[in-house]
Amino acid sequence: MPGAVSKYSGLDQALGIELIELKKASCCGSGTFKEDSQLLEDTVNARNIALAEELNLPLLTHCSTCQGVIGHVDERLKQAQKRNPEYVEQVNGLLKQEGCSPYRGSTQVRHLLWALVGDYGLEALQEKITRKLAGLKCAAFYGCYLLRAQDHLPYDDAYDPQSMENVFRAVGATPVYYRGRTQCCGWPLSSYATDQAFKMAGMHIQEAIAKGADCMVTPCPLCHLNLDSRQPEVEKVIGQKLGLPVLHLPQLVALALGISPQQLGLDRHIVSTRSVLEKLNL
Repeated sequence: MPGAVSKYSGLDQALGIELIELKKASCCGSGTFKEDSQLLEDTVNARNIALAEELNLPLLTHCSTCQGVIGHVDERLKQAQKRNPEYVEQVNGLLKQEGCSPYRGSTQVRHLLWALVGDYGLEALQEKITRKLAGLKCAAFYGCYLLRAQDHLPYDDAYDPQSMENVFRAVGATPVYYRGRTQCCGWPLSSYATDQAFKMAGMHIQEAIAKGADCMVTPCPLCHLNLDSRQPEVEKVIGQKLGLPVLHLPQLVALALGISPQQLGLDRHIVSTRSVLEKLNL
């Protein structure tokens, strides 16, 4: 299953997936471009999609926000091809001015989670596992952009998702269900309402801890940033020690595939992952 935006630390080789890095791809805008212009967001991300179309490959993302933004642009432009082709021509006209290939609407935008569940398959994933994560209790944090930014969600339910929990079971871990798993981490608020953003993140972490989670796992780097990197600041705002490790989804899967914690950068997290590794006898 080729096609990608970036490479993980050995995960692609362990699964037998060929990833082609799109070195000319740009930031999706994280939902901010449309505040200035919807045309700007659509054109920037039509270019990203067109880069994958040049290779006749799907566009693979590993960020919930990128998936939400680029995936929604892809949906909007595909609808416009039928209902408002002049708009697509306008987008492609701007791309042509920059020497870029036109958007054709010929591929798909896939988050790594959807690729694992729907394209690769959980049975195939289980066959690759060399280190079952038995006894590890994982709390999923999906991120709101992954679930509700697109009109059509593959392989899951936007309000009662199960794909992350199914991945946990596939690698031998135990899912932990809690109220905040499908809500916003607070990142979008953090630049102008920092305390409110940190209180939101703290509430989710507290709920996961109360349900017995050993760690939180997210498919979104921005959620990871707010929940892990800023967890010490969150603790100060809510006046409570938390200390819950937060893993990015590829890290969890790669651990089950036998890749070393050092190769995965688990020693570089802000919140120590030592308790997770001890639970797994690593």
